[in-house]
Amino acid sequence: MGKIIVIEGTDGSGKTTQIERLYNRLKDENEDIIKIKYPHYESPSSALVKMYLNGEFGDKPEDVNPYTASAFFAVDRIAYYKKEWGKFYNKGSIVLADRYTTSNMIHQAAKIEDKDEKEKFLNWLWDLEFVKMGLPVPDIVIFLNMPPKYSIKLVNERGEDISAHHPKDIHEKDENYLKHSYENSLYIANKYNWIDISCVRDGKIKSIDEIHEEIYSKVKKSLKK
Repeated sequence: MGKIIVIEGTDGSGKTTQIERLYNRLKDENEDIIKIKYPHYESPSSALVKMYLNGEFGDKPEDVNPYTASAFFAVDRIAYYKKEWGKFYNKGSIVLADRYTTSNMIHQAAKIEDKDEKEKFLNWLWDLEFVKMGLPVPDIVIFLNMPPKYSIKLVNERGEDISAHHPKDIHEKDENYLKHSYENSLYIANKYNWIDISCVRDGKIKSIDEIHEEIYSKVKKSLKK
């Protein structure tokens, strides 16, 4: 089996940029590596995800309960795994993922305030994707810790999501939801022992290069174990 490295964070935290930097660097070092991105918008399996994010089931994230929304994303994940990247993982490649099951932990569990109910949901999600569906558990999860006062500004400045070719989705439009997702992400990152990369120092966002170097150092250390 290979290794799965996931880069996670709330919207606007710079995941795609850091994925590209890390992928290119490891590729230059002759690592056997592929990169994937969720949702897999190019596939029909993402149809319900796109409908949800476009607001066709309600214009607020809370209009779709976390179990239902998570099922949309889970189907897209297993389809992409079965059709494309699973064969690379099973032959021993490193899979570098821009979002994974971990995103549902951040964004969907944020809809649940009661701690016991949140834990119940997280246990259900883990069992659904990693046990019943058989998706591989990630080996390394890098959490880009970007507080909402900075990430919201970056989301607003970004405008259209170039990679997905659609306007801001219902998550990105809802600043309160982004704040709840960030607060929840701190709890999730601690619960699952993710590698926390602080993206801000002394009130300023760190440079892309500085954040990359921290990520690279942590990943190389983990891969050597």
